[in-house]
Amino acid sequence: MYGKTISYAIQGIDAQQITVEADVKGGLYTFSIVGLPSNSVKESRDRVSAAIKNSGFRFANHRYTVNLAPADIKKDGVALDVPTALALLAAMHQIQTTKLEKYAFIGELSLDGNLRPVRGVLPVAVACWKDGVDGLILPYENAKEAAIIEELNVYPASSLNEVVNFLEDKIEIEPLKVNKKDIFEHLDDSPVDMFDVKGQFHVKRALEVAAAGGHNVLMLGPPGSGKTMLARRIPTILPSLTLEESLETTKIHSVAGLTGSKIGVITSRPFRSPHHTISDVALIGGGSYPKPGEVSLSHNGVLFLDELPEFKKSVLEVLRQPLEDEIVTISRATQSLEFPAKFMLVASMNPCPCGYFGSNVQGHTCNCAIAAIQRYRSRISGPLLDRIDIHIEVPAVKYDELSGIPTGEKSRDIRKRINNSRDLQLQRFSEEKIFSNSQMNPKQIRKYCQLESDSKDILKQAMDKMGLSARAYDRILKVSRTIADLDGSDSIKVQHISEAVQYRSLDRKFWE
Repeated sequence: MYGKTISYAIQGIDAQQITVEADVKGGLYTFSIVGLPSNSVKESRDRVSAAIKNSGFRFANHRYTVNLAPADIKKDGVALDVPTALALLAAMHQIQTTKLEKYAFIGELSLDGNLRPVRGVLPVAVACWKDGVDGLILPYENAKEAAIIEELNVYPASSLNEVVNFLEDKIEIEPLKVNKKDIFEHLDDSPVDMFDVKGQFHVKRALEVAAAGGHNVLMLGPPGSGKTMLARRIPTILPSLTLEESLETTKIHSVAGLTGSKIGVITSRPFRSPHHTISDVALIGGGSYPKPGEVSLSHNGVLFLDELPEFKKSVLEVLRQPLEDEIVTISRATQSLEFPAKFMLVASMNPCPCGYFGSNVQGHTCNCAIAAIQRYRSRISGPLLDRIDIHIEVPAVKYDELSGIPTGEKSRDIRKRINNSRDLQLQRFSEEKIFSNSQMNPKQIRKYCQLESDSKDILKQAMDKMGLSARAYDRILKVSRTIADLDGSDSIKVQHISEAVQYRSLDRKFWE
């Protein structure tokens, strides 16, 4: 006796269609699952058999064989419980329906036959729509995430019995529909705002420039100066997520099991802040069944590395490739997967091991030896620093500013200027396959960052007198292009170059 259902397995951040075949024969009881299943898939034998019995169906002592085809693709997770149970019931002729092969099924089964939510639902919904499947039957908790794909019929169910009754036309389940407009009305519902930050006006200006051009930022200052507070508010001034970006971001978080949203999709830009004890695999992604790491979870958002020199050197070095290529490639013996990693890197650090070198904080005097300070700063390699466009000093906030009433701008007002700047960049790079000034290569820099004679003189003086490194030259041009865009200027003027130079002064002061 033979039964078959359709399901999906996650490969990277995409879903691959899987055919679940069941064969039932007489003989001594055995239950085997073949087709490169992981341990979690193999364990479904006990869950599926108990769920079938406790749902009122027969499960005799026969020989049960389940094949997950194609057999050369690794299958991981618990989403194949429901299609496995249905294939077995069909093989035992306990389901009387012609609909079984028209729908796709995913879901974990509890021992009493109820459906539990699973990971990676959005990639499955996208794949179902592309494959022309009539509908997707899945747990209630996952339904809103899948229903964002309007062209797909999504049927939420609570138990194995309910799924069987629906397939046999004993009950009706209405396809779930969601209103995308209502979902994206929550974009500005952030609990934090740049207005909350007292003082630090020059730092907020630097972060506005960084957000406008997609530039990576390094903030340097003593403990308690507000570096983390400022970093957490950067997503509030970044341009709002588009629907395409939202779906792409949700796919990554769904695969990682981190969606956790009542509305089913990610509507605000991610902010990830891993601890400095993180491993390189956790940061970049990987594992025997590769999963996205922190750099991919911050895709279309911000990756914040607090106390940058405290991270292991090997961890920092793996950042270089995704910063350059905006993608992470995980290679294994049997497969090679790619995870998107287009993020804005924001890092912070103290100027020395004790944190008070050059600080004006009373009662805190730096006693660090010069050699100790040099060792501390040398933990960040030149190639990594080369990928950070803006360095900004964050001094301690004075009492008068702390005790006063906030006088800065709200995030939504800053974001309006940033959106205007991004629109200019999209027009400029419409044929270049890039989207922001930070992505310009040397050829594009020469094309779009031409300087007038007085601007060239300012930059030459800065390079000579301040001892700026050669790598700072391109960074200054990129940042000055962004500053000009914020001003709505077609040309890069003296004031734009002068401001951009200020954001590279750390090259000379701390690193050269």
